[in-house]
Amino acid sequence: MALSRTRTTRTKSTAKATPSRASGGTLQAAKAAQTRSRLIDATVRCLVKYGYANTTTPRVAEEAGLSRGAMMHHFENGAALIKATVKELHEKRLRAFRRAAEKPEHDVDTLVETYWAQVQKPAFIAFHELAVAARTDKDLAEILHPLQEEFRERFNAQAETLFPEWASVPEQFDLAMNLSQTILEGMAIGIETGAMSPEKVPAMLHHLENQIRALMPPAAT
Repeated sequence: MALSRTRTTRTKSTAKATPSRASGGTLQAAKAAQTRSRLIDATVRCLVKYGYANTTTPRVAEEAGLSRGAMMHHFENGAALIKATVKELHEKRLRAFRRAAEKPEHDVDTLVETYWAQVQKPAFIAFHELAVAARTDKDLAEILHPLQEEFRERFNAQAETLFPEWASVPEQFDLAMNLSQTILEGMAIGIETGAMSPEKVPAMLHHLENQIRALMPPAAT
């Protein structure tokens, strides 16, 4: 009986302790995720403000308000931090695209304007900074290029799911998507570098919208 009571007591004690440990683990995981997000956001800000060459781990830690040691607890080196940042930038683009496309009506004007708004944000500037730097930085290219390929595959698969009305004209759909991405991102880069005047944007967006409509299947127009 004593042994039974002891076992029962231990069982009850364990049962009480388990939720506490689980709760503590959940809080720690949430805190760690917040810190990682904070560091990724700081990396984006550094890329925009200082460029890739001057975005160092001490500078990111300072931007995030953390010690370098605390940062290294979450990212063992700069490469790991950059990889996590690129992944998050891709996730943001996919989420924004999904939000725009999940509306009841796939209005071309709204979709173009939504994507245009996205490529004017710091996240796009940061990614473009990385893409240009990867041209001459082998280590960065080894991180970036596989993630780019993965992103394209996910983006295309998501686009096909979200726009079933284009299923009958896959080649035209592919052209419309590439045309949109190339023109809008090119315009954003042009404005950022001073190569394009902001006054030209409305006419360019209107022209792009008409080009996309011309590619749409009859049932979708």
